[in-house]
Amino acid sequence: MRVTQFAAGVGLAMIIGAGTVEAQDYPATSIRLVIPFAAGSVAEVFFRILAVVAEPKLGQRFIVEGKPGADGNIGAAEVARAKPDGYTLLLAPTATFAVVAHLYKELGFDPQSGFEHISMLVENWPLATVGASVPARSLGALAEYVRVNPGKFNYGSQGSGTPTHLIGAAFSRLAGNTMVHIPYKGTPPMIQAMLAGDIQLVFASTAAVLPQLKAGKLHALAVMGRQRQSELPDLPTTVEAGFPQLAMSNWWILAAPKGTNLRIVERLAFEFRAALADAGARKRIMDLGLDPVGLSPAETAAYIRSESARYKTIIEQGNIRLE
Repeated sequence: MRVTQFAAGVGLAMIIGAGTVEAQDYPATSIRLVIPFAAGSVAEVFFRILAVVAEPKLGQRFIVEGKPGADGNIGAAEVARAKPDGYTLLLAPTATFAVVAHLYKELGFDPQSGFEHISMLVENWPLATVGASVPARSLGALAEYVRVNPGKFNYGSQGSGTPTHLIGAAFSRLAGNTMVHIPYKGTPPMIQAMLAGDIQLVFASTAAVLPQLKAGKLHALAVMGRQRQSELPDLPTTVEAGFPQLAMSNWWILAAPKGTNLRIVERLAFEFRAALADAGARKRIMDLGLDPVGLSPAETAAYIRSESARYKTIIEQGNIRLE
């Protein structure tokens, strides 16, 4: 019995040892990071901030590549098909991991089973923001205002199927399901439409609306999260406003192809969580209007499952289709 246990122990030690060596040798060359959107996105900006801290520890550089198309699906599918050796990674947002699977019949990848989820790096809690002509000054008052003005209230989004669209759909359902969704191609035209009075409500990042809030051209009603923001300390959260089900954020996750050595996954998770804890990097990321997070691989995978189920319900209840 002791001989068998010893042999089994040696075998296990050899496997663990081999994995340790592989992890210690990683990375031996530069790492390609795919962001499934055009170059210059906020994801690229915050990742480069983190890379400055992580690269010296890893001993290799990250080569960032924008791969736009099909709402991010093209870049995500390419990484899912890549060799699982840790040298091709994906940095993608909420839509990629929790939304598109419920809107597209064929993605070319599985957001949950097609990747090793390394870490949820950052998130952004949007603000429920209305135009100056809207009399409501709280989320509850807005819901009532919408109810008594059916069909006369438009909300904008950064595009069909984006989190800003789905947050609006969830609010619309709570307010009588009479709001009209107007999609735009990104944040700038959405904000311009808001200022022109074409739409009355948006769920946008603090950075996107803060200048207009300070100028009194727009009014924020609530932070769609669980904690107040330092830039707007008097603005209540959606939880405080009585709408805890609307606590929704846009987040970005670092992932590798399924089958990537878990020791490599853990190494990357460790280094990026350490980078997020760096005071300088943390401040620069927060200055972008983003909250550093740094979930573990297991926590990240569990969060994706939970959020995917949540968005699936919103999409089904709202009978949402790509426009």
